[in-house]
Amino acid sequence: MNVLEKIQNKDAGLLLQRMSIGILILFHGIANMLSNYSFIKTLLSGIGIPEFIAYFVFLGEIIAPILIIIGWRTRLASLVLAFNMLIAILMAHSGDIFTLNQFGGWGIELQGLYLFGAMVIFLLGAGNYAVSNKSKWD
Repeated sequence: MNVLEKIQNKDAGLLLQRMSIGILILFHGIANMLSNYSFIKTLLSGIGIPEFIAYFVFLGEIIAPILIIIGWRTRLASLVLAFNMLIAILMAHSGDIFTLNQFGGWGIELQGLYLFGAMVIFLLGAGNYAVSNKSKWD
């Protein structure tokens, strides 16, 4: 058995993935909550959607990340987060999809990281280091 086989641990990798995506988007969600979702409300009202819809972002940026972190209904929560990020990209960052930032990275690399990270969690599930891993939504 070589060194790589000894240290390979899929469940630890899934936990690290869940923690990384969950904690980072949670910080973003808390910042949005503290601003009372003002930026999101402005975006929505600008396209004729009622401002109260902004509070649904709470589900995608606060509730879903907490569920992802603890590992309960992780696939469902990551699906909510992925949908949330897709809508955010289309509403607030659509002009940046085919651009590069000032450092040569993708114009929406942060949003892409959250979107694709959530999709990976959806596809792989929570792993064994989770509150629950018995449901198809874990």
